Amino acid sequence: MTTPRYPVDSVTSRRHFLSWSGAAVAATALTAAGCSAPSGSAASDKAAANGTAATAARLTKIGLDYPFTQLPLYSTLVKLSTAGAKKHGISLLTTSDASNADTQATNLNTWVARKVPAIVSFPMVFEAAEPIAKAAMDAGLIWVTYGGSLEHQSADIQFSFREGGTLLGRAAAEWAEQNLGGKGKIAFLTDSTIELGRERTKGMIDAFTKLAPGVDVVAREQAIDPDTGLAKTKAILAKHPDLNIVLGVTDASAYGGFKALQQAGRSKDHGKTFVGGQDGSAPSLLAIKQGTFYRASAALAPKDIAGAIVDVPRAVAAGKANPSAEVPIALVQHGDDKEIDALLAQNSQGTS
Repeated sequence: MTTPRYPVDSVTSRRHFLSWSGAAVAATALTAAGCSAPSGSAASDKAAANGTAATAARLTKIGLDYPFTQLPLYSTLVKLSTAGAKKHGISLLTTSDASNADTQATNLNTWVARKVPAIVSFPMVFEAAEPIAKAAMDAGLIWVTYGGSLEHQSADIQFSFREGGTLLGRAAAEWAEQNLGGKGKIAFLTDSTIELGRERTKGMIDAFTKLAPGVDVVAREQAIDPDTGLAKTKAILAKHPDLNIVLGVTDASAYGGFKALQQAGRSKDHGKTFVGGQDGSAPSLLAIKQGTFYRASAALAPKDIAGAIVDVPRAVAAGKANPSAEVPIALVQHGDDKEIDALLAQNSQGTS
């Protein structure tokens, strides 16, 4: 059992999402949503509790392998996860993969050889991670897959991948209908390398093209970071200077597109331009709040993710049933100041 999915594109969704933003609430919700075993007799419950305490006490280290260190979310997650782990007497280790799949494999194999008790890995190449995950499991280690699922794993952490893309694509299509008369040009900044990226990409493209068939798709370019988003959007603008919409598989890539459009002469509040992304990174959230043409983000709460990074391995160590977690996602747009402020506060806690 995982955390419940939010209804797509609803006010209730945003309010419910906000209620998850506090650290205590996030931890409690993750535990309740997949980290608790069913109750039995009083005697069995007591035995289980004693076993849980003993097993959990042996989990002293968690390794977080997040290869995309160039993304704004990375430093926030590391700091929040480190603080969360420390509360349970656990130290957090990190890799430095530099977005290189071979380096990631080397670092993970080193952790397995050193028997790091629990590994939370965001695989760049899932096929390459599979034998490493198996080796970890065979060695009696905990393996938690971040951003997808492997055949060999103790649990996983997922983020309603396609739903995030659907939320963004739907919002952009509705805006195009209202502000462009259903006409115009759109470019998608995509990711085809991992499950998370493929699902987000499919969600945003399918939702947008279904609801705004009159808008011409002029480009689909691989980009997940700000520099690549900037470069790819500049190249697109050279061919299509009248580009209206840029949607990104991440807020980082979309923010690069946002800067490219400004550098091409668009005013920040240009009425015929829409940029949107996914993740809820601080620069994008600020631009949304300020009323710029960066208009939407399918956002995740950093504390929810950091809570899962710590709580899911702990749940596995404690022998809890169904320890996996699904982190909720919600669309934020201009005017959602309460939701944006809560997310910005979490990002600032992670970077202070």
